[in-house]
Amino acid sequence: MTERKSPTLHANTTSAAAAAPPAPPSPAAGLSAPARQRQGTTPAASRQPPTLGHAAPPAPAAPDPQPQVAPIQAPRRTPVTSPQAAPPPKTKAAASGSWFGVLIWVLLTLLAFLIGLIVLLRWVPPPLTAFMVNSPVQPVKYLWVPQSRIAPAMAQAVIAAEDQKFYRHHGFDTEAIKQAIDDNRHRERPRGASTISQQTAKNLFLWSGGGYLRKGLEAGLTLAIETLWPKQRILEMYLNIAEFGAGVYGVEAAARSFFGVTAAELNEQQAAQLAAVLPSPRRFSANAPSGYVQSRAAWILRQMHPQTAVAGDDPEPLPDDEPAPADEQTPTAPPASVQTEALGGADGGANAPRAIDDDQPLDLGQTHPRR
Repeated sequence: MTERKSPTLHANTTSAAAAAPPAPPSPAAGLSAPARQRQGTTPAASRQPPTLGHAAPPAPAAPDPQPQVAPIQAPRRTPVTSPQAAPPPKTKAAASGSWFGVLIWVLLTLLAFLIGLIVLLRWVPPPLTAFMVNSPVQPVKYLWVPQSRIAPAMAQAVIAAEDQKFYRHHGFDTEAIKQAIDDNRHRERPRGASTISQQTAKNLFLWSGGGYLRKGLEAGLTLAIETLWPKQRILEMYLNIAEFGAGVYGVEAAARSFFGVTAAELNEQQAAQLAAVLPSPRRFSANAPSGYVQSRAAWILRQMHPQTAVAGDDPEPLPDDEPAPADEQTPTAPPASVQTEALGGADGGANAPRAIDDDQPLDLGQTHPRR
């Protein structure tokens, strides 16, 4: 038989539950379900056992997964810099200093170029020279030949005429410079005292005329040539680039133009006449010598043979006045004594010129030559 519950017991239980005071609120009551789960707390109702006659409360629902939100990066800010003040204007001293630096740089570059060119020209013949470029007669006559193809008499004549201390100085003849200064005090036309080395430097790189600038450049180039070239190279260069007539440069072109021979076929008289016009090759003519050219050629021949020279035999100074055109164009035979001495008597040139040794300087009565 089925047991029936007592209504009295049920009523007492219900009234007791209604009369019980309400429980104090739990600290976790205000939290959300996921928070209560993290803290391990649930509402009090969920922890109370189910009362008789009531169904168990449903289990709490699982919390919704929180969406993953990418962090928001703050925009990168460009640092704000304060505008720089304009640089102060350059002073006059600073500007002049910068120009001075540029000038020094240009001069050093030019110096390095010239030194390199001088080193190269020790072995390579120059295609042109500064004098050829500035020549009033164009085109110029110029043909380079090695010294082995130049008559030794030509080298002897040039040294006798232009620089008898060629093998003993280092580019400058101080005694000749002092003598020229003294002589020029009493002369209308100044007399030069340039050595073969100085004339080589001038003909290669500079221009004709005077002035302190040109003289200063000539001195520096002369020192460089004397330092970097042997004496025989300086002489070979001079013989090939010296001007022997208007637009005629070098002994090969001069020998062909004035005498119809090669430089190797020049005799002593012809060599002396070519050397005699070197002080002013555009005023005087080697193949139509004036009285001055004849006199100077005779003096050169005496200097080429020291045994015939006499004490105090100085060359005739260059005339101050310009010679008349007829004097320059009318051929004049040299004196008989000069012709005999130059050509070796009636045999017409049996006196063969002496050979030049590359390691031995010419013998012109000098002592202690510099090799």
